[in-house]
Amino acid sequence: MVTGFCDTCTRMRPAAPAPLRAAPARSVAGRAEPSYRPTAPTAPAARALDRDGLLVLPQVPAPEPSEAAGTVARPPTGGRRCGFENCHGTIGVAHDGGPAPDHGFCDQCGKAYSFRPRLRPGDRVGGHYRVLGYLAAGGLGWVHLAEDTRVPDHLVVLKGLINTGDAAARRTAVEERRSLTTLHHRDIVRIVTYVHHQAPGETEATGYIVMEYVGGRSLGWIRHASDAELARLFGGAFEFGHVLTYGCKILGALEYLHDQGLLYCDMKPDNVIHYGREIKVIDLGAIRRTDDRSSSLVYTPDYAPPKTERDERGFQVDTDLYTVGKTLGSLAVRATPAAGLAARSFDALVRRATHPEPAARFSSAAEMSRQLWEVLREHQALSGHEPYPERSTRFAPTAALFGSDLGTVPSLGHWTRRPGSAGPPELPIGPPEPCDVARALPVPIPDPQDTAAVLLGGLAADNPERIAEQAERNPAPATLETALWLSRAYLDAGDVDQADRWLGRARRLSREYDWRIFWHQGLLHLTRGQVRKAEGEFAATYATLPGESAPKLALGYCAEHLAAGERQTEEYYEAVRRRDRTQGSAALGLARIELRRGDRRAAVEVLDRIPTTSRHYDAARVAAIRVLTGRLPGSGPTAAQLGEAAERLQGLRRPPTALHLDGSGAWDRLVTEVREHALTCRPPGGWGPDFPAGELFGPTDTPRALGELLSRSLKRLADQAGSTDERGELLDRAYATLPETAGFRELLRGWRRTA
Repeated sequence: MVTGFCDTCTRMRPAAPAPLRAAPARSVAGRAEPSYRPTAPTAPAARALDRDGLLVLPQVPAPEPSEAAGTVARPPTGGRRCGFENCHGTIGVAHDGGPAPDHGFCDQCGKAYSFRPRLRPGDRVGGHYRVLGYLAAGGLGWVHLAEDTRVPDHLVVLKGLINTGDAAARRTAVEERRSLTTLHHRDIVRIVTYVHHQAPGETEATGYIVMEYVGGRSLGWIRHASDAELARLFGGAFEFGHVLTYGCKILGALEYLHDQGLLYCDMKPDNVIHYGREIKVIDLGAIRRTDDRSSSLVYTPDYAPPKTERDERGFQVDTDLYTVGKTLGSLAVRATPAAGLAARSFDALVRRATHPEPAARFSSAAEMSRQLWEVLREHQALSGHEPYPERSTRFAPTAALFGSDLGTVPSLGHWTRRPGSAGPPELPIGPPEPCDVARALPVPIPDPQDTAAVLLGGLAADNPERIAEQAERNPAPATLETALWLSRAYLDAGDVDQADRWLGRARRLSREYDWRIFWHQGLLHLTRGQVRKAEGEFAATYATLPGESAPKLALGYCAEHLAAGERQTEEYYEAVRRRDRTQGSAALGLARIELRRGDRRAAVEVLDRIPTTSRHYDAARVAAIRVLTGRLPGSGPTAAQLGEAAERLQGLRRPPTALHLDGSGAWDRLVTEVREHALTCRPPGGWGPDFPAGELFGPTDTPRALGELLSRSLKRLADQAGSTDERGELLDRAYATLPETAGFRELLRGWRRTA
């Protein structure tokens, strides 16, 4: 049949999975798979991911028919609209504190109504569907469990109207039947056929939709189940990652509906079934076309937007996403806590989905799904699982590194710009300059729909005047992307006023709540040194893109610079580093935090976690050596740390990861710095038995021996000097490290005469 089920046995035809949609949306639309009834709950491996990058859900067994369906009908309570000839009277309302009646007459039009089911257990519908019991009283219809007597152990669902006199409900039932027949998505319940049944005493037959039976547990049941019940069902705890996986799958189903021009309207936990390792969206009775502004809305008040919004604009795509946000928020309360910053990211996602201003919400299910998928990645990484390889769909990758002073071999100015006999400065463990951070933060990926995006992608940003002149004269390139590109180009050139002017033009060309405006405004504030204002703009970006790492990296820096608290700073940096271990800026930020605590070992461990595949790997190796040997406020290195630094220095020369420092003189400068710290940080009683005697520090632990080694290193640096004055300063410092003997003084006078 057109429904995809056999017209003889009514089973679904097994179908090969269709190709997946593009990864950015993490869509699960377009695949059909046979349903199945698992027999025992099993918990998948904690790290197990499916081909969409989602968690493999625990296997939920199908309950026995006697457990799934009751034999006693429980009619709905709370009152409903009459609907007879479009009557707006309310029926089924309790009076004087009594129970709500399940039949009677409408107070407004006088029409008789009945909520009692027309089918009883044992009734046969369509000749071969035997009713087993009642599953639920849905929004508009009774839902029965039945078995197909022609096929052994084949269960189906029969759905008929609760109140057959409701004309609006009949129209909705026809729409639901039509919609279910044409929809084919693995996460949406499928229709089998449509049958009529006339019960004894009725004047006309009632139509029933025959649907596939999804044997599992609704998310509403999971939400209210006890810990013990969930442990028995799942074989473990109900995890936060399960909630995120549910959300991505639900959004995939809604994305499919939206592509068909349909709105679901009534998403809530009760309308999603977890069966086997899959989910299924059921009860499409509230479905309507996206352009429908006249028919009655069917929704659940606790999950729908406020009444004022419903009355003013009806239901839109973002309204469906609102209901998903409410659904996920209610489920997350029941799950185990999220890891680290993932809890805050999830809350930000729900807040955006349910924002009071519709313009601030997600614009599509694909957009919301991607951000939810990113939050899942963050939760998994912060829970100790291996990062999932990915690229951002919002920010371009960057090789720029901020806070790189710690991982940079000192220049000659490290020695020549000191006053007199001053010792080496302390390690640079403070936050980097805001303007340097603004240049190193990631850049948003241009909108491919923008007509100037391709042109701008091939231009260098060092000469923005020519592009600005063309944009002023010709309206064709004067697009939003052009304005943003020029704003960044002028920022890089140091012209903050021009950058601000072009950002103002971009703001006028953009839509409300455009995160790119927030981001560029934050960069502008950083360049001006206004870190507090920048923090507000980056927080707005984070609220819009809660799954992205770039806003968290920026907020981590702002928290560090503003001394907002090490815990908050560390939380942001750690979330970025765990997601992407190649991210050097976050790792260096964490290392600075540990050094301010005085914990060199923890700082080195952070740096050592940067993999060899990272562009910042070499900077991390240099930083580790400087951390082990450098001076911190109130403390110097230990002999064991000097020994480890010596081994690491030799490692910089060993293949296959040798760091080529010799040609630029960087090797000599790094060795000089290490030797200087060994001399100036030497305890009064010496380094002790752990002194790392050898090529780097010499054979003996004495001030004279260490001073002579350092003097030779400084003389080598003098050969790198770019001027006579610089060479003289280095030689002065070289001789100043030697012990003052009579021979030394004569040698120094001779050198000065020749110099």
